[in-house]
Amino acid sequence: MTVLRNFKIYFFRGLAALLPTILTVWLLVQLYLFVQNNVSSRINLLIVKAILLITKAYSEEFLVDFWVKGPGQITGFVVAFVLICMLGAVLASVVGKTLWRLFEKALMRMPVLKMVYPHIKQVTDFFLTREKLAFTRVVAFEYPRKGTWTIGMVTGAGLKKLAQEKKQDFLTIFLPTSPTPFTGYIILVPKDEVIDLNITIEEALRFTISGGVIAPPEQRVVTDMSNE
Repeated sequence: MTVLRNFKIYFFRGLAALLPTILTVWLLVQLYLFVQNNVSSRINLLIVKAILLITKAYSEEFLVDFWVKGPGQITGFVVAFVLICMLGAVLASVVGKTLWRLFEKALMRMPVLKMVYPHIKQVTDFFLTREKLAFTRVVAFEYPRKGTWTIGMVTGAGLKKLAQEKKQDFLTIFLPTSPTPFTGYIILVPKDEVIDLNITIEEALRFTISGGVIAPPEQRVVTDMSNE
């Protein structure tokens, strides 16, 4: 039984080490195949048609074999990559942002898409848009009651009106939910009631996603098992 138990431990330890790499490579391959099959191939077909319009020196079958199925297919992928970068540059402008908002509003009015698109956008924005991760630091504070502590990310100062009414400074804190930290709550907490934690935003997110299992190494509490 000891051999079997050790084998099980070693297997899952090895799987835990390999799985992140395997999943990362798989996702990148799937992304490449999606772009290649849905975008790049069409770009390469346009290249084939353009060549056939210019010259008849090559047969259509030869051009398709080279540009769509052969080594030339990477051209379409590179063009698609450049087009995505150009789209990002356009959306960074005022006009681009305005047009994109109008496009999104149109999507929100469609019966089925309005129930799916906002949630997908929330996930992609969390992982791909730096602005969504513009937290300043990680803090701990008592929530939802005294004696119970939770962690959150400071996003800025509190509201001016609240500070004036209560005559104290507040912090605006984003409280992520587990295991999906791209959703959560915004809480205004008195500045003198929070404790700054010496951990990074990435460490705090890993802690949240794992349900508290993956704690920063320097923050782990070592339990003395000798007295148990």
